[in-house]
Amino acid sequence: MTINRKTKIKIKDLPNYDRPREKMIDRGPCALANDELMAVLLGSGSKGRDVFSVSRDIARKAEEDFSGLTIEKLITINGIGRAKACQIVAAIEFSKRFLIKKGVRIINDIDVLPLVQELRFKKQECLMTFTLDGGNYLIRKRTVFVGTLDQTFIHPREIFADAICDRAASLVCVHNHTSIDAYPSEEDIKVTNRLLDVGKMLGISLLDHIIVTQKESFSFKNKGLLNR
Repeated sequence: MTINRKTKIKIKDLPNYDRPREKMIDRGPCALANDELMAVLLGSGSKGRDVFSVSRDIARKAEEDFSGLTIEKLITINGIGRAKACQIVAAIEFSKRFLIKKGVRIINDIDVLPLVQELRFKKQECLMTFTLDGGNYLIRKRTVFVGTLDQTFIHPREIFADAICDRAASLVCVHNHTSIDAYPSEEDIKVTNRLLDVGKMLGISLLDHIIVTQKESFSFKNKGLLNR
């Protein structure tokens, strides 16, 4: 049976082999399309919208901007309330935490941004570090500082101590701006330069320093600001 996603259809109206849950049980999750996976997670649609219509809208938003799939963005979809939005975001976060332990490779800012979504909506500036092995695989993600990023308070030893313990080959730093502007301040640049210098002495390179806001991000590496 071919499912026409443009027509309203209930899961119970489908034959067993076309029902997402039964399909997953029989053939595994890889056999399901993105909207079918989301249909399994949602379980049902809403008044006036079947589960496939809602799932298709969520899948489309995820394909456009997975890193921006927040509760606020999800509840703009017709058929998604706060409860279901929280359910989806919780499932994403749960998966992300386990994926971090299973061979996440970080080459550039695109690899990092999905792992720091919680920073975008913090009311205070926070600094996170990602320690990496020689193959750029993630060893550990940490929050090392909460407060204004100022070289007076941020000392490289706080950042590199963990990297040394992890026997890391490189390091990525990420912090948030509570404003809408992700462009680095003079203090951000000073802190980054200190980390570069200390990293060179220790043999642990600073792969990138990334700044995020609710809607923007800035990569020192992409802008060529780590070439000293």
